[in-house]
Amino acid sequence: MSQPQISKLTLGALLFPLALVLFEFAVYLGNDLVQPAMLGVTRDFGVSSSWAPSSMSFYLLGGGCLAWLMGPLSDRIGRKKVLLTGALFFTAMCLLILFMPNIQSFLGVRFLQGIGLTVISAVGYAAIQENFEERTAIKVMALMGNMTLMAPLLGPVIGAFLIDHISWHWGFIGIAVLSMLGWLGLKLAMPNDQKANLSTAPMGNMWADFKKVYSNKQFLVMTSALPMASLPIMMWIALSPVMLVEKFAFTGFEYGLAQIPVLGALILGSVLLMKIVDKYPLGQTVLVGLPIMLVGSLVTISGLFVPDYSVWLLIIGMTLMSFGEGICFSVLYRLAMMSSDVSKGTVASAMSMMMMLIYFTFLEISRHLYEAFDMLAFSLCGLVLVLLWFTLPRKMLKQIMQKRKENNEF
Repeated sequence: MSQPQISKLTLGALLFPLALVLFEFAVYLGNDLVQPAMLGVTRDFGVSSSWAPSSMSFYLLGGGCLAWLMGPLSDRIGRKKVLLTGALFFTAMCLLILFMPNIQSFLGVRFLQGIGLTVISAVGYAAIQENFEERTAIKVMALMGNMTLMAPLLGPVIGAFLIDHISWHWGFIGIAVLSMLGWLGLKLAMPNDQKANLSTAPMGNMWADFKKVYSNKQFLVMTSALPMASLPIMMWIALSPVMLVEKFAFTGFEYGLAQIPVLGALILGSVLLMKIVDKYPLGQTVLVGLPIMLVGSLVTISGLFVPDYSVWLLIIGMTLMSFGEGICFSVLYRLAMMSSDVSKGTVASAMSMMMMLIYFTFLEISRHLYEAFDMLAFSLCGLVLVLLWFTLPRKMLKQIMQKRKENNEF
């Protein structure tokens, strides 16, 4: 029999999410600490700083390439086994990268490190959605998001410190240590998989399952809505070291301080979501959050016309966009995950592959556009993403909310 879903956030219920978030924190530091340190990496390898955003792109690409396997495998042998193995592999890759001789091999290992993202999104998140009741799962995801946001808050400061005073190599050593602590926490706190819940279908059946998931229009639209909400902030994380340090001549410390309002707003939005998610129909916060992101993107564009204040308008605009994402992302994730009745490991894998491919493609395109068109490209990319949400995703969300209302689902 399936275990009953948890509806109250007691300390005992939170031990597994807290263990997962420790590993997730290490994996996110693998991006948020490394990105500002990439200026030091490119300098050490003797290549242009234009290589710096590729570190994030390859990390995300690696996160999507094995997702097709991780979710279905965890459906059959258990989420815990796959998650623990993935955590160990990520730790090993953080140590292996210390010995890479050039930027090409460095990016190759960054690709392999991205598997850490896969086991979190395709296995860890699926376990959270399965073990917690709907709105409790949204709260848990928001809480985890708040805690992992310490990575982009602390990462730039630590990364800048490593560039200025020590070496980027120590960043990967620290990430490996945190990853091992996360592995230990998961080993002790993650619930064991119930044999009755494991799929007995052969692995070959997963292709039919993926076909069923990807033929679901609601799944496709709601999953594509997730990058539209999150990519503006990911673009900021990827390109802000180049924009702020090289274009606006920020020091490493000033660069770290500039992250506080942007990423602090993301935390504030997630906290607000946890407070109000029980009070409004599911999806209502999304209908508020995306218009706020639209305002933020327009503020960012306005900086193009007042050069003396462009950097401050950039930070203000990104802060608004970040807050908007905070009050809607966890809800969008839940709605996308529950769009299909296929086993959640397979659905989470399908989501991960689709999202990571979009992330990689858009970040690489935005990187090249930024090289060619500077701040104009960054601002317009953010605006286009938000405007796209107001097409099919908004229409689909309205339909889902109407259907839930008809079914008396608050």
